[in-house]
Amino acid sequence: MDAAQAQTASDSESDLRSPRVAFGVLGLDDVLHGGLPAGHLYLLEGTPGAGKTTIALQFALTIHQKGQRSLYITLSESRQELLDVAASHGWNVDQVPVFELTPQEDSLRAEHQYSVFNPEDVELNELTDLISRKVAEVQPNVVVIDSLSELRLLARDSFRYRRQMLALKSFFEERKCTVLLIDNRTGDQREPTVHSIVHGVLCLEVLQREYGSERRRLRVQKIRGSTFREGFHDYRITTGGLVVHPRLVAAEHRHSADNTLIKTGIVELDAMLKGGIRRGTSTLMLGAAGVGKSSLSSRFACTALERGESAAIYIFDESAQVYLDRSTGLGIDLEPYLASGKLHLQQIDPAEVPPGELINEIRDRVSLGATVIVIDSLNGWLKAMPGEQYLQLQMHELLTYLGSQGVATFLILAQQGVMGPMQTEVDISYLADAIILLRYFEALGDIRKAISIFKRRSGPHESTIRELQFHPGRIAIGEPLKSFQGVLTGVPTYVESGNSNLMLTDADKQ
Repeated sequence: MDAAQAQTASDSESDLRSPRVAFGVLGLDDVLHGGLPAGHLYLLEGTPGAGKTTIALQFALTIHQKGQRSLYITLSESRQELLDVAASHGWNVDQVPVFELTPQEDSLRAEHQYSVFNPEDVELNELTDLISRKVAEVQPNVVVIDSLSELRLLARDSFRYRRQMLALKSFFEERKCTVLLIDNRTGDQREPTVHSIVHGVLCLEVLQREYGSERRRLRVQKIRGSTFREGFHDYRITTGGLVVHPRLVAAEHRHSADNTLIKTGIVELDAMLKGGIRRGTSTLMLGAAGVGKSSLSSRFACTALERGESAAIYIFDESAQVYLDRSTGLGIDLEPYLASGKLHLQQIDPAEVPPGELINEIRDRVSLGATVIVIDSLNGWLKAMPGEQYLQLQMHELLTYLGSQGVATFLILAQQGVMGPMQTEVDISYLADAIILLRYFEALGDIRKAISIFKRRSGPHESTIRELQFHPGRIAIGEPLKSFQGVLTGVPTYVESGNSNLMLTDADKQ
């Protein structure tokens, strides 16, 4: 056993020995591997508007609902303001003791303004004494102190502030209290005094975006003697509290899965794929706008539904109704499967839905039995990401996870341009197990479409280029275009006389 494995085993044993205090926040306890180790001080810091008070109230309310005692000490907000926050989420916190230590109206009077002693010499000692007495009176299992900004301002001096925090830590640990300290995260680059004192640090932050709703994410900076899910995790503030979307770690879900071949529903395409698509693989469909990528994906999903399986389709670039209408025009009727619940069709707004939320939504669908996932398109998903490299990393984890679950995944990526050299916003071709390329080409005065298989890791495939046509009620693929050369350039040359191997349209036949 190497050092890393030994440390992991030691952490796991420590986790089993330490009782946990659950937050009661959906997804956060998963990040913390069950909750916070009991009997220690923890710091929850975040930028303004990150949801610190909401998560603290949710924590205190969860403890109360479990039959334990919690105490909420507010130093910056009034009791009424806290009740208003709770009411906005539909919570009743009347039974949770709220100890209000905000400045009162009479503290502004002249007789209460100190002239001989420094305010911190009197007020800080009085404040900590009031907190100690209230804790001794309530005997809580969990204490929330909101926020440390007031204690820091009263202390003025970093040495005095640190000494006071150490005294509070000793006081709470003697009583085996789990304490959540709330603090504002500012741009101050000075030594973070409290970070070295507390047992764990949770950070909330709000990412400013030029368009769309702000993105919020959480990171556990440290938990002493305990494992946790590292990295950033997207979260939302919804009516009812915070919902955290844990970062997907594919390695935690690996197991052997079904890898049998499944039919696409198009006989000629199955022949090109030497039998069909293999379960547990990802297929990338590349092509210009309007070339038929979405239409093919709806055919693949419908074929799975006709076999009695479940499917989920996530669309970024068009409305659900347009998607359904176009599919119906090709003889692909998805409406009955939507009504029965076998098909989940969701329109995603990349300006509003963070990537972590979408990944967890896909995981939920897989847990409910979905065997086919369609993402249409990755161009839309990229708009929700802060950078191209993050999309590649997230797609790697997602595709690895879906593959381990035996899910057939279809990804659509639109290329820029119509004919000639084509480009994509992001290159994830190396992640896909198979690549289906769709291209426009000009022949006999018409703009036509071609389809070819560029890559297939799980077995052999046909290397030909065939014509692709969409007719009312059906999708047709012709014979290999052996009479043309340069089809992928968009302007091929005719190389032999006789049958051109082009399929005739209804107009040609007339």
